[in-house]
Amino acid sequence: MTDKFDFIREDVAGLQQAGLFINLRVMGSAADGWMVVDGRRVLNFCTNNYLGLANHPRMKEAATKAIETWGVGPAAVRSIAGTQALHVELERRLAAFKGVEDSLYVQCGFLANQSAIPPLVGADKASGAQDVIFSDRLNHASIIDGARLSGAKIMVYEHCDARDADRVIRENLPNFRRGLLVTDGVFSMDGDIAPLDELYEVAERYGVITMVDDAHGEGVLGGGKGIVHHFGLQGKFDVEVGTLSKAFGVVGGVIAGRKVVVDYIRQKARPFLFSSAVTPADTAACMAAVDLLEESSDLVERLWDNARYFKAGMERLGFDTGRSQTPIVPVMLGEAPLARDFSRKLFENGVFAMAIGFPTVPRGQARIRVMNTAAHTREDLDAGLATFERVGRELGVI
Repeated sequence: MTDKFDFIREDVAGLQQAGLFINLRVMGSAADGWMVVDGRRVLNFCTNNYLGLANHPRMKEAATKAIETWGVGPAAVRSIAGTQALHVELERRLAAFKGVEDSLYVQCGFLANQSAIPPLVGADKASGAQDVIFSDRLNHASIIDGARLSGAKIMVYEHCDARDADRVIRENLPNFRRGLLVTDGVFSMDGDIAPLDELYEVAERYGVITMVDDAHGEGVLGGGKGIVHHFGLQGKFDVEVGTLSKAFGVVGGVIAGRKVVVDYIRQKARPFLFSSAVTPADTAACMAAVDLLEESSDLVERLWDNARYFKAGMERLGFDTGRSQTPIVPVMLGEAPLARDFSRKLFENGVFAMAIGFPTVPRGQARIRVMNTAAHTREDLDAGLATFERVGRELGVI
């Protein structure tokens, strides 16, 4: 007699054979330039802690004070009894920081896309009317899931190709009630940047709602204010979605933009309406991150100095770093087993940089993804480059 979970065992065996099975490493210290991972102190190239804020003294102080005043949790959803003055103040600060009319703070960046997309586009079963989403081919899973939940028709344009976006919109928009163009700002696996200025012109030409997910651009591009500032489009893009778990070093998502849109999402977003509010400690720490970014650009500049130094070093060694334009440096290796072996040998030599393969990236495009941060010193980067060279030569990659 077969077991009802044989399908799981077969699938897991296939993942293991293909080198795609995920083994979770356990962090034994705070996120920083160096970390304790699986009991070993290693140079950290894995976290999204771009500005080194996840373990910053000002952030920890703000979180501790918030707990003393507000407790450890709101114990309610925002729409009933969970909206604390801290949440309202952070939303005001984030809107001012981004140069937009309003913002909404939600539980995480993934939920921000699931909160923002379904209220704006969908399908009306009674009338049969349907909306359409124009989505970059390499958009993040959270955008894809938010689009699927909306019930709108999803139409893909080629990656970072505004001309193809124009074609897809021109040929299809007349068949739908309304349209939404959505793109990542910085693509997390390749580190390239969406041509937001060109996409904005296309969307405006056809009257399409515009939305960008700036998860990996906040704190990095535009002097730290993100990709919309990078292109000088502040106040023009309809919706900016972001996360406070990367450069800001904490947790939570933000939906920012026109007040009429953000107010509407407050009324309609199911993740916002049916999940408890973000904790006071996290909320206060996020405000401390805004303070630090408004006070000085030193951390942003250090991040970019480190990224340029490391990427140039990798290219001199002969590694393929793909098409990155940001501190994300993909080390392209091809097949998942090679990437897995490369990551394992790096770890054995004191460098923590995980392999990434299918389904996170397409088959045949497995890689080591290096995340540069302001927490690294020049000596850290030199040590990392030396280890990459040693492992690269040992495995015949360079």
